[in-house]
Amino acid sequence: MKNVFSLLTFLFVAISATNAQNASTKKAELDESTVGGLNFRLVGPALTSGRIADLAVNQNTWYIAAASGGVWKTTNHGTSFTSIFDNYGSFSTACVELAPSNPNTVWVGTGENNNQRAVCYGDGVYKSLDGGKSFTNMGLKLSEHIGNIIIHPTDENTVWVAAYGPVWSKGGERGVYKTTDGGKTWERTLFISDETGISEIAIDPKNPNILYAAAHQRRRHEWTYIGGGPESALYKSTDGGKTWREISSGLPKGEMGRIGISVSPADENYVYAIIEGKNDKGGFFKSTNKGESWSKMSGFSTSGNYYQEIICDNTNKDKVFIMDTWLHHTTDGGKTIVGTGEDKKHVDNHCIWVNPNDPNHWLVGCDGGLYETFNHAKDWKYYDNLPIIQFYKVATDNKAPFYNIYGGTQDNNSMGGPSATINNAGILNSDWYITNGGDGFESAIDPTDPTIAYAESQYGGLVRYNTITGEKISIQPLPGKNEAGYRWNWDAPLLISPHDPKTLYFAANKVFKSTNKGDDWQTISSDLTQQIDRNKLKVMGQVWSMESVMKNASTTIYGNIIALDESPKKKGLLYTGTDDGCIQVSENDGSNWTKYTTFTGVPQNTRVNMICASLHNENVAFAVFNNHRSGDFKPYIFKTSDKGKTWTSIAGNLPVRGSVYCVRQDFVDPNLLFIGTEFGKMD
Repeated sequence: MKNVFSLLTFLFVAISATNAQNASTKKAELDESTVGGLNFRLVGPALTSGRIADLAVNQNTWYIAAASGGVWKTTNHGTSFTSIFDNYGSFSTACVELAPSNPNTVWVGTGENNNQRAVCYGDGVYKSLDGGKSFTNMGLKLSEHIGNIIIHPTDENTVWVAAYGPVWSKGGERGVYKTTDGGKTWERTLFISDETGISEIAIDPKNPNILYAAAHQRRRHEWTYIGGGPESALYKSTDGGKTWREISSGLPKGEMGRIGISVSPADENYVYAIIEGKNDKGGFFKSTNKGESWSKMSGFSTSGNYYQEIICDNTNKDKVFIMDTWLHHTTDGGKTIVGTGEDKKHVDNHCIWVNPNDPNHWLVGCDGGLYETFNHAKDWKYYDNLPIIQFYKVATDNKAPFYNIYGGTQDNNSMGGPSATINNAGILNSDWYITNGGDGFESAIDPTDPTIAYAESQYGGLVRYNTITGEKISIQPLPGKNEAGYRWNWDAPLLISPHDPKTLYFAANKVFKSTNKGDDWQTISSDLTQQIDRNKLKVMGQVWSMESVMKNASTTIYGNIIALDESPKKKGLLYTGTDDGCIQVSENDGSNWTKYTTFTGVPQNTRVNMICASLHNENVAFAVFNNHRSGDFKPYIFKTSDKGKTWTSIAGNLPVRGSVYCVRQDFVDPNLLFIGTEFGKMD
């Protein structure tokens, strides 16, 4: 699965240049009757799960919105879960909501409502009238990201949607949208600008005509994140969302970032807000008069690109839970904020459900899946039956009789485990092992010695792992004396040479080579990027100061190598691709490089996400460009037949809305290509 990022399934794209007889033979080999009996099977691991965006609970029936794994439902308090959102237009979900007057009416908002470096886009809002057995898209497809959904407490046809809007571009459907006919028609009742969306709506628990909306001005690109601006603000409606007015008394002046808001069910006069602010002006705020005026209770805030959500306790007006890397809460209205306690629980929290009949009983969704406590976080139960772990990349070894599968995951380490086992109980959690910590990315296994595995965490944290002894040795290349620090991508490219398993290639803004499995490295290139100063690039129509809210936060330093490959047919024929749109080719193992920066039909400076040298012809290679971080979701896939001198698009009939991430060539048929796209399907 892609993290960030998505369920990266494969499209099978056959490009045949053979004669009709050979084409007919190949079709017979790959037709439905041949492969129709093949099914995917779960191999694990269940020792961890993936990022959960939201929860909706009705007694023992729960709905789980996974950031990049659809929606899951249990009717037996988590004993078993069923995926109920596989066949719709988005796999990335932001929120799930049940109608208070009819729990069989379920709304889902798609497109994760975080703003991280890896965040997947959606196609609006969906409604089910049968408890999730079927869903219908109800529009707002251009919103791309939904903040949350509020359903009227007694009228299920009245719904308000916080349309967050695109994170990568301006425009789209942004603002507060209201329907009174169950989603057949929508009216936008609050609009700020093409740069600012609504991250969240809250409703007064006693008076559904009173609503609050948090406007958030933000933008992310390949090179930066701007987490706030002068248009971020709080708004209030007293007529059911028909009209809105800004409420700002006591709130920070100037630029604000994301604002989390919650109304106390115990006392609707108490409204809380957690605010990102410029120059430490943000913090935790409280209103005791329904938002008309605010008092700053503390300077505590979280990261608006990943958290910044708060939930009031059901019975204690002074108690508020704060979603954060570590779960926090306050019991005195925000004066003091304490860690809640997460012994034996994964961190990075995004949602909580507090039992209205038992304030010590919660469900919490985090980057590691779903957890439950019955004693106010003293003990936690982990639900290991939600298979939503987010693999960035996977690899296999050549071990017999059963090969092993390796991969790196979003916030859940790198790991390896068997594809099959002779144990009659099947593959167990104990069969899996951690090869490296942190966020996991590229894994590579020595093709001649399956005991040697390489695993990588963010920013080039490369290790060599022995699968028998568990020994782990850091082998990341380090800059020499007086040498500038390297610019590593969050997901730096790693390669075992197809010509010599002892030879590794690894890349930051430069390419490194080792001939002894990473014990020593030599630099075989200069800086291969375009060396663009990201702080001079315009975002939302202007160049932002370094003091801007969250500027460049959670963003890789611009100018690094993303893609790396060596031709299996010619030793030392190397290809690199960068985040700023540059392909460089060396035919002599890095002694000289030829630079290419212009590709017909590809916007300038588009990220080169992958390069794949042909398995069959030394002159041929394939390149994937990915421009989704500029709001461009078109597929860009190119082929060269002259070692990079010229490139030709082979995008063909790929869906126009489905960014391409990777390409592989078949080992036998050179005309058979496999590509991974955002949605993994053909229209």
